[in-house]
Amino acid sequence: MYEIIMNSVDDTERFACKLANKLEAQDTITLEGDLGAGKTTFTKALAKGLGVKRTVNSPTFTIIKQYEGRVPFNHLDVYRLAESDEDLGWDELFYGDAVSVVEWSHLIEQDLPQDRLAIEIYRIGENERRFVLIPRGERYEALCEELMK
Repeated sequence: MYEIIMNSVDDTERFACKLANKLEAQDTITLEGDLGAGKTTFTKALAKGLGVKRTVNSPTFTIIKQYEGRVPFNHLDVYRLAESDEDLGWDELFYGDAVSVVEWSHLIEQDLPQDRLAIEIYRIGENERRFVLIPRGERYEALCEELMK
């Protein structure tokens, strides 16, 4: 487990871009945090770091939005699936040619890849956030080690 304090939105954006530069197809990042913690802010910056040119916003009502960049990018917000057993083709999403970010990932825990980078975001002030990175799998452990340098 790794912890990083972000003192501003700029810090979050820099970190997200640094991470984006290390991501490749089939990488999965899960995000947890209260409403307003910064999940979508982080995701927008990650998308920018992946070369996405379109405006990225939360897919709360559509569940998934897909974007083109250096690597295709899937942005999932599964909040509305809390009471659903619906299979939305998870394998195609997670094991295809894209990087995937999943907000409220605990709601589809059983469908997620075993290896992934889990990020928990905690609000500790007006602009300050505590990011807890939990790597699951060797690739993500190495990725976190690189990010901490």
